[in-house]
Amino acid sequence: MLSVIYALSFYAATLMLVVGVGLKVWKYARTPAPLKIPTTPAPTTVWGVVLRMFREVVFFESLFKSNKWIWLFGWMFHMSLWLVLIRHLRYFIDPVWFWVAFAQPYGTYAGFTMVLGLLGLWARRILVERIRYITSPSDHLMLALLVLIGASGLLMRFVTRTDIISVKAYMLGLLRLRIGELPSDLILQVHLWAALLLMVVFPISKLLHVPGVFFSPTRNQVDNPREKRHLAPWAAALEK
Repeated sequence: MLSVIYALSFYAATLMLVVGVGLKVWKYARTPAPLKIPTTPAPTTVWGVVLRMFREVVFFESLFKSNKWIWLFGWMFHMSLWLVLIRHLRYFIDPVWFWVAFAQPYGTYAGFTMVLGLLGLWARRILVERIRYITSPSDHLMLALLVLIGASGLLMRFVTRTDIISVKAYMLGLLRLRIGELPSDLILQVHLWAALLLMVVFPISKLLHVPGVFFSPTRNQVDNPREKRHLAPWAAALEK
């Protein structure tokens, strides 16, 4: 019964995640930028914008320039999360791709730096007065959920061993629309249900900055207001 309930919840959460994020991205893409507002110094060519976005997404360039401590914990968390996600791909593919296999040991220990980065960001929201003032309960709940996912994953890896072969067989079955038997380990259940909760709340949370950064006009605009007049579609329609 537990396996069936989780399977149905997994399908529902996946649908909510894909549809929810897709609708948000569609809304972002259709929202006009009425002003030319790139943060200077800004690139004056399209390829310059691409390079700037790459530095922003991979290295958090603007955050590094503004606050080194926040950058350290933020970059540590996000890069560790990528390694952890790559490592988890092995539960959904068979055979395992070579680059996923290569990332396994790095993804394992990235769990520690992921949780450490989260704790640093959480401490900032508690200890820094001006940040604490603008922090809402949902910010604490999201950080607590992410820490719970990371900590439970580490517990399964280094403290209470889980039958990962059975877990992989179950996950592969879900992808093929077959429901197998999911191990009932307590820590595994906490980890999996917390991950489902994250999938559900992702489209309505601040975590949408993941796709949202690509639609930020301060980052994705070319700084060419003298060479080319910027005119939003609705403004262009008014001029006709």
